[in-house]
Amino acid sequence: MQGVIDYILSLGATIFVPIVLLIVGLSFRLGFLKSLKAAITVGVGFLGLNLVVSLIGEYLSPSVQAMVDRFGLSLSVIDLGSGTSAGIAFSTAVGALIIPVIFGLNLLLLLLKLTKTMNIDIFNYSHFALTGSIVALFSGNVFYGLMAAIFHAVFSLMIADVTAKRVQKIIGIEGISISQGFATSTVPFYALMDKIFDQVPALNNKKMDTQFIQKKFGMFGDPVIIGVILGIIIALLAGNGFAEGGQLVIAVAGIMILFPRVIRIIVEGLLPISDAAKAYFQKRFQGKEFFIGLDSAVTLGHPTTITVGILIIPITLVLAAILPGNNVLPLADLAFAPFFICMATIMHKGDVIRTLISSTLNMVIVLYIATYFSTYYTNLANDGGFAEASGGSEVSALYVGNVFDFFIAMFMKLGVLGLVGLLLVTAVLYVFLFKKMNAKEDTEDNETPLSS
Repeated sequence: MQGVIDYILSLGATIFVPIVLLIVGLSFRLGFLKSLKAAITVGVGFLGLNLVVSLIGEYLSPSVQAMVDRFGLSLSVIDLGSGTSAGIAFSTAVGALIIPVIFGLNLLLLLLKLTKTMNIDIFNYSHFALTGSIVALFSGNVFYGLMAAIFHAVFSLMIADVTAKRVQKIIGIEGISISQGFATSTVPFYALMDKIFDQVPALNNKKMDTQFIQKKFGMFGDPVIIGVILGIIIALLAGNGFAEGGQLVIAVAGIMILFPRVIRIIVEGLLPISDAAKAYFQKRFQGKEFFIGLDSAVTLGHPTTITVGILIIPITLVLAAILPGNNVLPLADLAFAPFFICMATIMHKGDVIRTLISSTLNMVIVLYIATYFSTYYTNLANDGGFAEASGGSEVSALYVGNVFDFFIAMFMKLGVLGLVGLLLVTAVLYVFLFKKMNAKEDTEDNETPLSS
């Protein structure tokens, strides 16, 4: 089983996602050549997305390390990053079972009309696997671990369904939802913060998105100029020389320009499949909606996400240094901060100020949860043969600072009683959310799509 999982994961999003989309397109009677073109186009989009993301690792990561060294941050728990975390999660007994279990569960929930989302983001099933692996570790029970992973997956599907229309309007891609296990876990907090912001006079009158900033401040609000300014800030904090700093500035400006353009390629590929799905369900299921659950990476094209995502890098370092009780030194994951705060852009409709405030508070939560789970994470890393990555230190990752992970683990510490409690919570949430979705259509017309 582990060999099969390793092979699937080795294919990467550029191969596996097009294969799944080809099957989806054929299932919706799109036709082979049209399905193939759509699937390959999305694959090319993900290839471009990977190339742009690689700029983050190549240019931002060294500057993050330089900032850590320059300011002498010395915290006892090392952040190993998302890639290592996914490897750790899939190396456990729960991880070996997670792909067929969650994929099969998703199909069953679709058939029972308990979700509208088909989560094809197989690689990020690792979030569910990590939740289950932690629970299996402290409970000594693989069944409890699998149940924990299932609850995480179900919560993510519910959030994906509820936020799908807003996601589609904000980023301009029809027929999708975000089902990634970390992004969905941040939505309840960002939704709560949005309600609070509505009561704050200084924040409830204007929509301060990047278009507003550009109108207010002219060229200083242009994404390229914003990228230059952010690049200079990071370079100064890192103490970069002219050549290294210049490369960083160009890279950050490039990220601001390239992300939206790469996302448009993904949009181009997804549209025919989305249209075919609509036609299929309109004909056979009285217009039942169907969403393709994707990685949160597709949200990164929004300028608010990239702007705040880069700003949050030095902010998170400051938080790590000053927060009492935090032991995690952000390293490997820090340069990829936009992934941790991307749903703030969605929930705040692109408002830069709201997104920045919420994202800062969210990173406080992430650091504390990552600290809490560090002992469990270190044991999983040792058991999975990843101990050499830590150099003998205790380890964790911002990746593990997941609210759903924490919430589920706290319940599962109660054993059978916790399992029953999670079942009740899930049932109540299903009733509440489905009533909310069926009671009214989402009429939020003020969002700014990526394509505008």
